[in-house]
Formats: sequence, C-alpha cells, structure tokens
Amino acid sequence: MTPLPGRRAAALDIDVQIASPLWQAQPQAEKSARAAIAAAAVELGVGGEVSVLLTDDASIRILNRDWRKIDKPTNVLSFPAAKNAESGFLGDIAVAYETLARESADEHREFLHHLSHLAVHGFLHLLGYDHETDAQADVMEPLESRIMRSMKLPDPYPARERS
Repeated sequence: MTPLPGRRAAALDIDVQIASPLWQAQPQAEKSARAAIAAAAVELGVGGEVSVLLTDDASIRILNRDWRKIDKPTNVLSFPAAKNAESGFLGDIAVAYETLARESADEHREFLHHLSHLAVHGFLHLLGYDHETDAQADVMEPLESRIMRSMKLPDPYPARERS
C-alpha cells in the first residue's frame, strides 16, 4: 500500500461534521483532523471520500454499543464502507471529545496531536489495518508513527522498539 515513486495520490475528499459544542474549545480541531487524514492518504497513495464526525462521549457510547456491543465511550470508531462500493467512499470516522481530552491529559499529550493520531488511526482502520493481534499491530503502529513524523508531530508509540 505504499505509493509508487513519482506517483501522486488520488484526490481525497474529507467531510468533517462537528456534532458537539464541546469542540468549540478546540477551534483548530477540524483542520488538524483533515491534515492528518490527508497526510495518511498521501503516504499510502489512497484517494476517495471520508466522513469524520467530531462528537462527544454520549454519542460515541451509543455508536459503540449499537455497532460493537460495548456499552461505553471510546476515543475513535471507524466504519469502513462496503468493500464492493464503487463510489470511492472509504467510510466514516467518529471521535469523542471528552475521551480524547482525558487521554491527552493522562498521557501528557497535546490535544491536537492526539486528535491527529486518532484521525490517522481511524483512517487506517477504514483501509483494513488493525491491531487485534501482535502481528497486525507490528504493521499498523509503525505506519501510524511514520505518518505522524511526516507531519512533524510526536510519535504516538515512543516506547515501541523499532527494528
């Protein structure tokens, strides 16, 4: 999935909806999410369309409960489009404000840096990447780190040993 040398990534359309007034506290959030997803798309040579929902814990809890049968909020959810979709629509990403803010504080991360990481993480899930097994994480996490470094942002996995 690495872009070929000399080839440009296909166009990526990123639709961002802000569904919670909590996000007003972070006026650069939409721009940060867009930039992170665009950087991931360029890194992978992927085009298409992505929808991003910047929401709150209450809403993401409902999504998590209804789609994953886990009745609690989470930081990010990804809903890949059907594999046979010819529209170019890759899927939806939802990010919860309070969980993101809490994790940022707990992990001593800048809010917008963590948002960028979650946007990249969610985008990779849309493309079929996962981290359920160690082998999957060994592919996905270094890719996330590489994309974050390409944006001159901190590595989200600084303690991870790199070969």
